[in-house]
Amino acid sequence: MKIISSFNIINSVKGTKTNPDEKSHVHAVATKPKPKPKKPSLYRVLMLNDDYTTMEFVIYVLEQVFGKSLEDATRIMLNIHQTGIEVCGVFTFEIAETKVYRVLDLARQNEHPLQCVMEKDS
Repeated sequence: MKIISSFNIINSVKGTKTNPDEKSHVHAVATKPKPKPKKPSLYRVLMLNDDYTTMEFVIYVLEQVFGKSLEDATRIMLNIHQTGIEVCGVFTFEIAETKVYRVLDLARQNEHPLQCVMEKDS
């Protein structure tokens, strides 16, 4: 049995010759290609119209929860009022869920029946 020093092992991995009579060997390890991470599913957060929640409160919620500008919040509020439902934003599941809970909590605290739901984006 031949004892090989760690110097010889390191050099053989690097491909350098330790002895002129030895052939150079490069050792490679086969690895599986890493799968690309899958993009998370997106969810639309929708606000529903009702006959009791004030337009001002809806604008306030859109600004506070969704970070909308006054102009965007007003446009979304008018669409909710005219069509009965409007998309407030598209988010990953956890963020969408949090936004819905924040809207419902704000509405409850201010005694408004405002409804907000989420659905998977297609």
